[in-house]
Parts: sequence; structure tokens; C-alpha cells
Amino acid sequence: MRRLSAVSGVDHLSHGLEVGDTGMNRLPELDDLPTRKRRRLVLRALLRPTLTATALVTAYYVLPLDNAFSVGTAVKLVLGLLAVAVLFAWQTRSIAQSQYPRLKAAEALAVTFPLFILLFATTYFLMAGSQSASFTEPLTRTDAVYFTVTVFSTVGFGDIAPKTEPARLTVVLQMLGNLVLVGFAAHVLIGAVNAGLDRRKRQGQLG
Repeated sequence: MRRLSAVSGVDHLSHGLEVGDTGMNRLPELDDLPTRKRRRLVLRALLRPTLTATALVTAYYVLPLDNAFSVGTAVKLVLGLLAVAVLFAWQTRSIAQSQYPRLKAAEALAVTFPLFILLFATTYFLMAGSQSASFTEPLTRTDAVYFTVTVFSTVGFGDIAPKTEPARLTVVLQMLGNLVLVGFAAHVLIGAVNAGLDRRKRQGQLG
């Protein structure tokens, strides 16, 4: 009897330690964190995509873009879009597994959006440089970004418009990409956030 009691006591103690460990490993909700720690997490989540976007914009303006638009450029555009899709899929998985999925989702959007915009801006700039009749006016790098954003936001001021078939096809491709990025991507991100939150709730119940 004493032996059974001792074994039972050890089992209860072991179970208590496991529960305690689970509770210690389980991170609190973002709103439950101390203000200083919460701000530090938010700043860290914003800093990384900000640095990435700054590096992309700097590269866009600094790197030489004097190659003529060709079939190779179109292939690079398609490969770039595939890279964006792969990056988005990886970020979606990271969101679902993150302890703070809302912050991770904001970080994912802050990286994907400028990459998508600059990819098409580079294509438009090369296209206008190799064939001046591609658009209603010559495009600088800033003009190319401006035109890409107006197409993305569907504002359409009309001051810059595609004239040749390759330019119009590229704009159509961007419009389709816009629908995917805004519609499907937003849906996937929301689903990943919900999956991450559900996982936190399950961990809380187990803890």
C-alpha cells in the first residue's frame, strides 16, 4: 500500500510538473502582455518588412535598368510572380504556426505588396524604355510606380495608358494579379490568422 501510494504521489507530481511546464511554455495573448513588451513585438513585426520594403525600393532606383524589353524580360516577370506566390505560401504557413498570427499577417502583407508593385513597375519601365510607343508618354521609374499603383487601386486617371498590345497584355496580367492578391490572398491570410488563433486556444485548453 505504501508503495502504491508513493507511486501515485510521484505520478501526480509528474503530471503537475507537466501541466506547469505547458502553462509556462504557452505564451500569453498579445493584449495580455505588458505594454512595453507588446510595443516591442509590434515594432519588431513592423521593422523587418519596413527594412525589406526600403531595400526593394532602393534597389529599384539604384540598380541599372537599361536592358531592352524582350521575351527574356517577360519570362523574368512570370518567374517573379511565381516567386511572389511561393513567398506568400511560405508566409501563410508561418502565420498559421505563429504565436501571434495577426502580427505575422501584417508583416506578410507589408512584404508581399511592395514586391508585387515593384515587379510590375520594373516591367513597365523597361517596356517604355525599349519602345516609346508602349504608353501615351515616356515613363521614368517614378512614373512606372505611379502607373502600377493606379492600376492596382483601379483609380485610372487616364494620364498614362498602355498603347501597344504587349503593354496592354502586361496591364491585364497585373489586373488579374490584383484580383488574386486582394481577394484570394486576403482570404488565405484571414484563414491563416484564424488557424493560428484556434491553435492558441487549443494550447490554452491543454494547458
